[in-house]
Amino acid sequence: MDFADILRRRNRPLGAVVDELAAARIGDTFNQYRRSRRRRERLAAYLEVRRDAPIVLVGEAAGYRGARVSGIPFTSERQLTGAGPAEASATIVHRVLAELGLEEDVLLWNVVPTHPGTATSNRRPTRAEVETSFPFLAELARGRRVVAVGRLAQAVTGAPYVRHPARGGAADFRTGLLRFALGGRLVRRFYVDELRDYPPERPRARLQPGTYVLT
Repeated sequence: MDFADILRRRNRPLGAVVDELAAARIGDTFNQYRRSRRRRERLAAYLEVRRDAPIVLVGEAAGYRGARVSGIPFTSERQLTGAGPAEASATIVHRVLAELGLEEDVLLWNVVPTHPGTATSNRRPTRAEVETSFPFLAELARGRRVVAVGRLAQAVTGAPYVRHPARGGAADFRTGLLRFALGGRLVRRFYVDELRDYPPERPRARLQPGTYVLT
């Protein structure tokens, strides 16, 4: 997908984004949307509901117990239907957003929206997978305030960082979001112009420097 094409289609229907994502080959990741109409419909409905959300929380990638199964970033099947696998990170993210009254104001997304790993494990996305995924992130984050959940997301977006809730990070994740909710920190508004490095493999992402707004 050509990056300039993303700019030309900035107002296209969100369903078209989902269709394009379902058809995408993102490295060796598992594309949970390709053969699942239910996941495509869920994601399209979620994006429509959060169309006007002013904030986007960006994580690293879909998880094997989360979006790989449910189709919704940072969300488990258990949270949607009461059955199926639960994911600790998803539970924490939704609980904290609800506690802070931010859930309706936040769109959840990942640098890599498909799943790197197996049906029972996660792995870090590769440089190529990040680069291939970037146009989807750019399209959905444009004009929103971006908060990076974890260091990879921070490196790709250049946005303010909060700790990922996994591996004992729940309290720090909540504290970080609370600072944003109280307006005590800056949140970066995302545009699509500048090139920024992403370590350690250093793929190139496109951001415009110096544009900040207060939460």
